[in-house]
Amino acid sequence: MEYGDLALFAIGRSREFGAEVAAGLGIMLTPHEERSFDDGEHKMRPLHSVRGLDVYVLAPLHGDPQASPNDRLCRLLFFLGALRDAGAARVTAVVPYLCYARKDRKTKSRDPVTTRYVAAMFEAVGADRVVTVDVHNLAAFQNAFRVRTEHLEARPLFAARARALAGGNAITVVSPDPGGFHRAESLRDALAASGAAVELAVMGKHRSAGVVRSEAFVGEVEGRVAVIIDDLIATGTTLVRAAEACRRRGAAAIHAVATHGVFTVAAAEVLATPLLDSLTITDTVTADRLPPGPARQKMTVLGIAPLLARAITALHDGGSIVELLGE
Repeated sequence: MEYGDLALFAIGRSREFGAEVAAGLGIMLTPHEERSFDDGEHKMRPLHSVRGLDVYVLAPLHGDPQASPNDRLCRLLFFLGALRDAGAARVTAVVPYLCYARKDRKTKSRDPVTTRYVAAMFEAVGADRVVTVDVHNLAAFQNAFRVRTEHLEARPLFAARARALAGGNAITVVSPDPGGFHRAESLRDALAASGAAVELAVMGKHRSAGVVRSEAFVGEVEGRVAVIIDDLIATGTTLVRAAEACRRRGAAAIHAVATHGVFTVAAAEVLATPLLDSLTITDTVTADRLPPGPARQKMTVLGIAPLLARAITALHDGGSIVELLGE
């Protein structure tokens, strides 16, 4: 395969991660310059011609002490615009974690629908496509963007991990809230296809003004290995509530898997609970957000770079993302 007409940039803190993706493509990262000015403004520019190239920009959009999601989003948008102005034939933003994806509808009067506003920004700077992994609400993501979108899933990684954790014992895949039912169902189907003895359970959740109240639990976990799946972990309270419900109902072991380890300050204490036997995330968000301690000790991080490399290959060659996901 020839990559003479493909360029991959990794901006911000994603250069090490980007190097893994580039290695999967058999190419080197394309060099670029990032400059910050004394007044807080910044600029980025490619240091290699991109005229006529198929360009991919890998960018983390989560916040950390170095930069807020707003900072990272603004830098990415400006760089996409600069690439378009420099004559790139096609510009694709690869954002493993898409900021503001959780605010996809109005839940209170005069609420913003921030996902839609972010989508409009990508369109405004001339992006041709946005690629992300396990968004909070797939339908809302797809409907918000007028540019092309591609949605990747960590499900194959989690299916392999769940089989290893279960060790041949019966599994129940648990959704910690009704909104994640289809995500849990998809993992259940992937496990069933591999011959695992697997069932599905879902827990009710009501959230108002940041307070979560969970009640109903539908499904069988007694004597089984419970695998709780979610798209992201912030404080971890949703997972722990689900784990507590599974423990009360006699689960033999309880494991949590989630794509994005966002981890707020409170997460280390919340996730240290013995209710969870293990915690598995991917590296869509830098794993160092969870400090050393009991929670970190039971955490496993799965690499997403090979999936991104295969996706970029498929997009560059006109291949199928659906086939990539095994659907």
